[in-house]
Amino acid sequence: MTEKLTLRRPDDWHLHLRDGAMLRAVLPETARHFARAIVMPNLVPPVVTGADAATYLERILAALPEGMAFTPLMTLYLTEQTDPADVRAAAQSGLVTAVKLYPAGATTNSASGVRDFDRVRGVLEVMAEIGLPLCVHGEVTTPEVDIFDREAVFIETVLDPLRRATPSLRVVMEHITTKDGADYVRAGGDDIAGTITTHHLIINRNHILVGGIRPHYYCLPVAKREEHRLALRAAATSGDAHFFLGTDSAPHTDALKEHACGCAGVFSATNTMSCLAEVFDQDGALGALEAFTSLNGPAFYGLPANDETITLVKGDPVAYPKKIETGDGPVTLFDPGFALHWRVEA
Repeated sequence: MTEKLTLRRPDDWHLHLRDGAMLRAVLPETARHFARAIVMPNLVPPVVTGADAATYLERILAALPEGMAFTPLMTLYLTEQTDPADVRAAAQSGLVTAVKLYPAGATTNSASGVRDFDRVRGVLEVMAEIGLPLCVHGEVTTPEVDIFDREAVFIETVLDPLRRATPSLRVVMEHITTKDGADYVRAGGDDIAGTITTHHLIINRNHILVGGIRPHYYCLPVAKREEHRLALRAAATSGDAHFFLGTDSAPHTDALKEHACGCAGVFSATNTMSCLAEVFDQDGALGALEAFTSLNGPAFYGLPANDETITLVKGDPVAYPKKIETGDGPVTLFDPGFALHWRVEA
């Protein structure tokens, strides 16, 4: 039985750090285990230009506790007014690593997102030319489409036509939640990848709804049926280079989660590596954990894997705090619903 596992230090390819007091509280939770992270740009106001990204990067680095090593990988929020020249300059300077597409109204702070894809065609063509990845929130927002079908409809009506129109564009379909998403990414060739969250490997829609509404499991894209969760587990644990970790760790205070119209998001930065080791161990796939957390993401983004390592040790259940305190209020940590026996060795 494996009791100790050493991996190259992992990266998180989809992370929300927020700003201000929340940023200062949650950043150490990621930096403790992760070397790099793709940082989401959906602040208020959003990170739209290279200048916005530069000032946000400064705020992140200023919030990083002394002695912690962490590299934020910055992104731009795609709008219908995004300047292709600004995107090119920000990418070629090394300031930004990707551009994020939010269909307008799809998730938290997405009101500035794209409605008319023809209006961003010039940006996408520049990105394809210079090899800058487009990170996609893959859901349609049309009200007649059921919320549980929005990912599959997005693939058919938006993503596939977009990729056909710009065939060399590199795309990351973020936080896939369905078998449809996993199958599409797997069959899509070298220019597409998919991130999978910690929580979507563990919960299905019953966790949100059975026995009462459980707001701390509510996220977007919403968790789906059990068959989809199992398809995600199979993809993540396969070692397939198309799939890698993007936690989508998204902190909201308890007051905003436990609310008549609660915010979508699961905060998992603190215990993700323990959760993942437990999942991969359950599936007899510990040998594939390093590919999912530490190798496949850098390979897709054209970055080197980290030289540093972390070691996970299996033993008695690990005790994590139920909440972390922030200057904005308490944030509840993701509860996987089972004991976690793997801890990151100090």
